[in-house]
Amino acid sequence: MMTKTAFITGATSGIGEATAYEFAKHGIKLVLCGRRLHRLKTIQDALSRLTDVHILNFDVRNRQATLDAITSLPKDFSKIDILINNAGNAHGLDPIQDGSLDDWDAMMDINVKGLLYVSKGIIPQMTERKSGHIINIGSSAGKEVYPKGNVYCGSKHAVLAITEGMRVDLNPFGIKVSAINPGLVETEFSKVRFKGGKEADGVYTGFKALQAKDVAEVIHFAVTRPAHVNIADVLMFCTAQANSVTVKKTV
Repeated sequence: MMTKTAFITGATSGIGEATAYEFAKHGIKLVLCGRRLHRLKTIQDALSRLTDVHILNFDVRNRQATLDAITSLPKDFSKIDILINNAGNAHGLDPIQDGSLDDWDAMMDINVKGLLYVSKGIIPQMTERKSGHIINIGSSAGKEVYPKGNVYCGSKHAVLAITEGMRVDLNPFGIKVSAINPGLVETEFSKVRFKGGKEADGVYTGFKALQAKDVAEVIHFAVTRPAHVNIADVLMFCTAQANSVTVKKTV
């Protein structure tokens, strides 16, 4: 069986890093992308014992840098079978009237435009080969809107709409397109959202949140289904979470 190559954005932490580890365990070749070069190198060193790893240091918000990075791939890594559009962020938790334009730009530029830039760089080779699998990491925030979630929820609703559009447009080419939408996952996400404030400390206390590895295992499940099976859309919560605002806490 041919070894597949996966391209993972936002691979320096959280779900992206966990997915890299999960894929490496199963011998999938990796192209790992992120803004923190030292983290990329550390992960590359760790996973090179398990599989072949190439790293790309760029910011998905930068259109030209993104496209240049993809075209720079060496021959052994240039055929991308699996694209994991994982890079994403949430900035601030303000009501719409108090929101920061910089925060809004960051969320739309990374969560929506960055996903599109990466996809534009990779989809043409998939359509040419008539094969491939794209997994976009959405969020439960793409399925419902909660107080003070406004623009973040908007960006993740956009991810879901784009995913569904991709699935329709790429259907004639036999390309699988999936959305994996987690609820609360214990990663650096809340530290970024609360900008390092004390509010971040309590987000995951009093219950067992999803771990990045839990999401990575679902992603791996999706990419290893038979050719005729596409896991189109997954919404996953920890047991304590019922929806975006209902979480059973012990404290």
